Amino acid sequence: MLAVPLLLAALFFLAAWIGSSIPRNADWTEPETGIRIMIETNGIHTGIVMPIVTQEKDWRETFPSAGMPRDTDGWMPTHVAIGWGEKEVFLNTPTWGDLKVSTALRIAFMGGDGLMRVGHYVNPRPSEYHRYLNLRPEEYRLLVAEIEATLPPPPETGERFSYESFEKGARNYDALGRYTLGNTCNQWVGDTLARAGVKMGQWTPLAGGVMKWVDDPTAD
Repeated sequence: MLAVPLLLAALFFLAAWIGSSIPRNADWTEPETGIRIMIETNGIHTGIVMPIVTQEKDWRETFPSAGMPRDTDGWMPTHVAIGWGEKEVFLNTPTWGDLKVSTALRIAFMGGDGLMRVGHYVNPRPSEYHRYLNLRPEEYRLLVAEIEATLPPPPETGERFSYESFEKGARNYDALGRYTLGNTCNQWVGDTLARAGVKMGQWTPLAGGVMKWVDDPTAD
């Protein structure tokens, strides 16, 4: 009985490895200087970390929480960490142990609504899990446009609404898109970077498929 699910899982992982190894923007090279962002991962989920204020973009205009002290320590954040994912998981699943079988099956077979989680960092440092990436100003502007295209139009009056997050110091915002096994949080990161012109794999449903395109600062 387990043979078919195991075979399907093996085929998914194989396809993900192959798809993430085929590059988009194959001729792209990282500039030595530019707007420095980070690509972050916890091994399962990836996100894009950006300075709150640059000449190209002030994220406080999009996310009100970016202009407020962090709940955890009262420090003003310097960077936002943006990730896209499935709404019910982001809102109601603080740990993987809390993931309901019914929710997992629904996502696997039907998908789910998207949601954007915005973390707030103070001077994040590079590591194996937070890797620097320099972008040219025009590339960064494209990146900003792609991220904002994932959000519904802002309200005509008042600030954009946000939900509480199980991740300390983060807020959740409504987002467009449908989360599926083929269009995961990591695929969103891969697509967003690729549309900004960055070299990235064709299909990146897994975190490793994104991170292998960004140099590890701890590697010798």
